[in-house]
Amino acid sequence: MAYAILKTGGKQYRVTEGDVIDVEKLDAEAGAEMTFDEVLFHADGDSLTHGGPAIKGATVVGEVVEQRKADKVIAFKYRRRKGYHRTVGHRRKLTRVKIKSITLGS
Repeated sequence: MAYAILKTGGKQYRVTEGDVIDVEKLDAEAGAEMTFDEVLFHADGDSLTHGGPAIKGATVVGEVVEQRKADKVIAFKYRRRKGYHRTVGHRRKLTRVKIKSITLGS
């Protein structure tokens, strides 16, 4: 089974065709097609291809499924015996992408 490692939003993801992944928010509407050009590694059975840092001509095409928010993360700061405590929370904005194809180029 072929897979690729791509980089987007400062993170790396291992994907195969048909995978659904959550990446940092991309500027695209649901149903739009996204092309990821920064493919770092490709494996297909016994053949391995890696770039330095990216493989030239390799692309991963995905379809935007939805824009969503991740679960809430609570950061609680506390100093014992000082009367200090503070609660801060946030929710990351994510884009859910379904991988359609992986092409290695020429």
